[in-house]
Amino acid sequence: MALDKATVARIATLARIRVADEELEPLAAELSGILDWVEQLMAVDTEGVPPMTSVAAMTLPMRDDVVTDGADRAAVLGNAPRAARGFFAVPKVVE
Repeated sequence: MALDKATVARIATLARIRVADEELEPLAAELSGILDWVEQLMAVDTEGVPPMTSVAAMTLPMRDDVVTDGADRAAVLGNAPRAARGFFAVPKVVE
């Protein structure tokens, strides 16, 4: 599909992009090339091809959700920069 300068100017106006007159011709050629490539892609038979989100078949690793070290409050709070009355102490962020 070949685009002319007027069509590219109209597209630029609709996209609210300022394009100088001397840039319209090269831009028209570039956009025409892109549209030709899209037409080639449209000709590819994708019947029976399942949709996918990645080119590599992947599954997320699963593990059992097991609580560890949660029962030992002193060990958990020992990793905190500051603790107060058995809780993590953080600086006040809202006044």
